[in-house]
Amino acid sequence: MSMNNSSASTALADQSSVDKKQERKQIIIDSLSKRHSKEKRFKLLGLFSVITGLFFVALLFGSILYKGLPAFWQTSMTVPVYFDPKVIDAGAPPVKKQDESPAIYQERYVDWQTKMSMVDWDAVITHAIVAKDKALAGKESDLASIYTSSETYRLRDMVFADPSLVGQTVDLKFLADANVDVWLTGKIDRSLPDEQQQLSPEIRQLADQMKAQGILENTFNFKIFTNTDSRSSPASSGLAGAFMGSLFMMFIVIFISIPIGVASAIYLEEFAKKNLLTDIIEVNINNLAAVPSIVFGLLGAAIFIGWMHLPLSAPLVGGLVLSLMTLPTVIITTRASLKAVPPSIRQAAQGLGASNVQTVFHHVLPLALPGILTGAIIGVAQALGETAPLLLIGMSAFVASVPTTPLDQSTALPVQVFLWQGNELRNFFEGRTAAAIIVLLAMMIGLNSLAIWLRKKFEVRW
Repeated sequence: MSMNNSSASTALADQSSVDKKQERKQIIIDSLSKRHSKEKRFKLLGLFSVITGLFFVALLFGSILYKGLPAFWQTSMTVPVYFDPKVIDAGAPPVKKQDESPAIYQERYVDWQTKMSMVDWDAVITHAIVAKDKALAGKESDLASIYTSSETYRLRDMVFADPSLVGQTVDLKFLADANVDVWLTGKIDRSLPDEQQQLSPEIRQLADQMKAQGILENTFNFKIFTNTDSRSSPASSGLAGAFMGSLFMMFIVIFISIPIGVASAIYLEEFAKKNLLTDIIEVNINNLAAVPSIVFGLLGAAIFIGWMHLPLSAPLVGGLVLSLMTLPTVIITTRASLKAVPPSIRQAAQGLGASNVQTVFHHVLPLALPGILTGAIIGVAQALGETAPLLLIGMSAFVASVPTTPLDQSTALPVQVFLWQGNELRNFFEGRTAAAIIVLLAMMIGLNSLAIWLRKKFEVRW
């Protein structure tokens, strides 16, 4: 009887042990299942976040391209222009006489230029249009509203540069007026009443007629890259001045911010002793990286313009302000690249007798170069897109010339975008604003691509 009880107890104990093992196993299985479920949810959440981000980036770029790409095509016409001597009746340009003083010759030349400016250049263009299509004869007064007003000055400047054009016939391309382009490209609702239209019924009908006859056509407008901004002739406004202003500023940032930033980072990371002073400097550098860009604009306006009296609205001042703004980024990225170099590289070099300077410049710096270049170029690309600091140093002023030096007045591409988006001729400049953004993005993508290429080129694996 006692043996049976002992066997039963043993069986119960074994069964209990088995049950506990099964229970623990089930708990582990349930725990693993929960963790796997959480991992799947986290992966799905991450994937959803990436897809959402890519969707909005695609939406942004798609919207910009949809609005901006058509702006590179503009309504224009190519007509045979006869430089009629009867209309251009200012005579030949004066020739300096042998015994004539420079002042007298200059006076005669200015008189000739004045007469040339008083020539009816509109008549020259309208006669050329009529020569293209005889059916337009008698509509010369309306034809003058079809092309943009700056084309008359272009003809005058062509004759100034080459007086032998008088009496010749040359095929020239003229840009249509901005309002005509808006009407023909469908950027305005044609069903609006006359009082809400930008053109009179006669001009609208004439534009449609010339479009149907193939005189007016939509062609690629290279002048958006070669012309400067214009308020009197919106159709001829371009990005040349803003592009050169941005280019000058980028050169200044590259030659000031990058050398100073890289040198400062090397000193702080490799040579400076760790004490309270260097700790304060590091904290301030990190804080400067988070300072809003408009604060740097205030600093630049106070120091470079108010105290140093540098030219207002000059690329030199803009470049100096952007250099100050870019310095913290360059220093931080350079220090991070130097820290990423394994300590064994330094120890091996010093073990072979290299000095600290030789260790840094012969061994550490070449290995950190890809990261340094990447950070520097990204900093320059960030500076390229800044607008707020440039507004505070006067680079939002209207400048109708291409700067030839960093001291000339200029604007910049992001500021040009800002100015165009607020233009009252919104139907025309909305697309042109997007076109300017495309040019700006192309420059920034180019700089970032250069950073990636340089990183791959100089990357060293250890």
